[in-house]
Amino acid sequence: MKYFFVTIAFMLPFGCGSYNTIDSFYEIHKNDDQVTAVRVPKFMFSLLSKMSPEMQSLIGNTRDLRYMKFPSVTPSQTNFLNDQMNAFGSGSFIEVFRKNDESKRNVVSIRERRDVVKEILIYNNDNVFGSFLYFNGNFDPNQVRKLANNNNFQELSNTLVPQLNLNQPVIED
Repeated sequence: MKYFFVTIAFMLPFGCGSYNTIDSFYEIHKNDDQVTAVRVPKFMFSLLSKMSPEMQSLIGNTRDLRYMKFPSVTPSQTNFLNDQMNAFGSGSFIEVFRKNDESKRNVVSIRERRDVVKEILIYNNDNVFGSFLYFNGNFDPNQVRKLANNNNFQELSNTLVPQLNLNQPVIED
């Protein structure tokens, strides 16, 4: 009986792990209907870093880069995505920029360790599509602050996504 309780006590923290991590969110939703999910391979980092000096400083220190795009045309889809971003923000991410326009959102959140930004999460929702752009690496906090204050993360999302060449092949029945 003691072994049973020890096993349960050990499994409880791991079995109830947070759904609201980037890894679990990506794995759970990458196969959803009408979702575009990209985990950028490392060989593409050098190509993406040539887009601009800002991209060079950001991509040069990136270990993981992911992008997800969801349909967001119904209020329930929009609310789901906004709630997911709020859940990320209420965890160990710190919001450094947020713009709300009714249910539309632009949010930049970071996770830091000591004096280094370790993760950057950019969320955009225009009530047609919602997207998450995620960077993991070691980033200069001053550079991140500069990009956030100048709204460069929005521009970054707009220029980076076409560079990923997400033209999908047509699936025919």
